[in-house]
Amino acid sequence: MRWPPLFSPLAVLGALIALWAVATHAGWVPLAYAPTPDAALRALVRGYAQGDWWRLTGHTVWRTLQGWGIASVLGIALGALVGSSARLSAWLQPTLETLRPLPAPALIPLAVALWGLTPAMVLAVVVAGSIWPALLATTQGFAGVDPRLRDLRRLLHLRPAAWLLKIALPAALPDVLAGLRVGLTLALVIATVGEMLASMPGIGHALLLAARSFQAPELFAGMAVLGLLGFSGNAVLLALE
Repeated sequence: MRWPPLFSPLAVLGALIALWAVATHAGWVPLAYAPTPDAALRALVRGYAQGDWWRLTGHTVWRTLQGWGIASVLGIALGALVGSSARLSAWLQPTLETLRPLPAPALIPLAVALWGLTPAMVLAVVVAGSIWPALLATTQGFAGVDPRLRDLRRLLHLRPAAWLLKIALPAALPDVLAGLRVGLTLALVIATVGEMLASMPGIGHALLLAARSFQAPELFAGMAVLGLLGFSGNAVLLALE
């Protein structure tokens, strides 16, 4: 018997929710720290029914997409240049490998000093933290283009722009899309952290306030929203891929 494609993932999710319900209803976990699933669901429905969570979700989604979009354009452009030129790669690779391991939260103090606790600071940190998957994946994709296609470029006397857009980019597109998927997830995480630190309106700030006031249902509702946002963005890009 073949199970439907979504049966296994839904079964795992259902089992986790069932375990959560048993643990909270049985008193294994204090309700002040972990609410019951139905309490979290009520908080989620109440927040969207009152309209507050729509506004907060909109702020977080906009910051995520804005930062991810800028990071994707910059990452693909720089990755195409580095991956297409061995000389440029030799010049920039040490610098890129030095900057790449820096975690995005480590850049927040510098961003605060430059822009203060403003939306521009959050946007800058999101871009700086989410550019690497697109950059590295594009570099790898362009560097791995079939050598016969490079011979074809010379035979047809293609201009660099035509080579990049008509041959190299389509050949590297699977790697590029995979990098964009990872970058979108990172952008959502960093935007949430930035909202917490800069007190910007959004899901991240709502999570921080809920945790400080011991509002466990609202806290878990916000976590569920972030999970759904990440899942939806990944599903859209996976379908495009």
